[in-house]
Amino acid sequence: MLDIEKIRSQFPILAMEVYGKPLVYFDNGATTHKPVQVINAVSDAYTNFNSNIHRGVHYLSDISSEKYEGAREAIRQFVNAGKREEIIFTAGTTASINMVAFSFGEKYIGEGDEIIISTIEHHANIVPWQVLCERKKAKLLVIPVFDDGSLDIEAYGKLISDRTRIVAVSHVSNALGTINPVKEIIGIAHSNDIPVLVDGAQGIQHGDVDVNEMNCDFYVFSGHKVYGPTGTGVLYGKEKWLEEMPPYQTGGDMVDKVTFEKTTYSKLPFKFEAGTTNFVGAVGMAAAFNYITGLGIDNIIQREKELLDYSTRRLEEIEGLKIYGTAKDKIPVISFVLEDIHQYDVGMILDKLGIAVRTGSHCAQPIMDRFGIDGTIRASLCFYNTTGEVDALIEGLLKVREMMG
Repeated sequence: MLDIEKIRSQFPILAMEVYGKPLVYFDNGATTHKPVQVINAVSDAYTNFNSNIHRGVHYLSDISSEKYEGAREAIRQFVNAGKREEIIFTAGTTASINMVAFSFGEKYIGEGDEIIISTIEHHANIVPWQVLCERKKAKLLVIPVFDDGSLDIEAYGKLISDRTRIVAVSHVSNALGTINPVKEIIGIAHSNDIPVLVDGAQGIQHGDVDVNEMNCDFYVFSGHKVYGPTGTGVLYGKEKWLEEMPPYQTGGDMVDKVTFEKTTYSKLPFKFEAGTTNFVGAVGMAAAFNYITGLGIDNIIQREKELLDYSTRRLEEIEGLKIYGTAKDKIPVISFVLEDIHQYDVGMILDKLGIAVRTGSHCAQPIMDRFGIDGTIRASLCFYNTTGEVDALIEGLLKVREMMG
């Protein structure tokens, strides 16, 4: 069992007030707050061993490089990757997807080829593939979604053809909270010798991610959504793909030998880490994963299931409230609308009550179009939230209805 009071004391920002009200933070899908363990790790790096990695022969550079590579190993262990060379540090999920879309696309996508994504993708897992299709004159195919927000897996199977080159799907929908059956999706693709990229931006922090068991070819995520620093992220890729793909960016640290006639590239993982990476951020991200490991991912899953069940039950009590995304398998993300009240107005009033929610399309306009709406109010919870905060949200929504008639 998690000691929630102790946990909340480790997140300084949760103790603040907004407009004289205690902060109720239900925007964890956008970014999570940081525990003191992460804040201290970043501060310690800048205070005690800040120095550029891999290039210096002095003490500070040695320590910084050691900490950076230690962070890589910590994340390798967390996702159970086979080799540390399969862990590439990036600026976040978006950067990771763009890296794969460009590099994989350069090597394997040609005119008339097909790429499969789904209706519930974040824009970051739509636009890079669209740009690739435009550049290569390929075709983008989309897995349809049922009314409850779950993917039509039968339809997915029918989309696959001998021209399919890659499948890219989210582990969890940021807009609806739906947990996709990624192992089934991967199994179908692999039976046709097609690689799969899984967007784990909303999956890594809410469940047990084992890339070996999942058998995905690529898995991407952001540090700031997993209680770590902003501007950090990871691309896990199977070694066989990373070895064959050309580098996405070029410059320092990803080169082996440079002459005016020819440049050779460094070995993995440095081949995909051009320039000075966010080495301090990587140390902070490792601290975040160590923090989660200390809490126990099973404890987090159980706690968040309880919050989801309680929140759903309470929200369903409000007359005129409709929830979008009612799939059986979900994380504690609840998107809803209040009848005849625009989501922006709801969000603004809740803010004045100290309650932070997200409003709009959540960078997922296609799924909003699928449901015939222009946006929702999204309450995204995590383990440090409480049922008391959910009750405050319910009281706030009732006040909104009263104010807006």
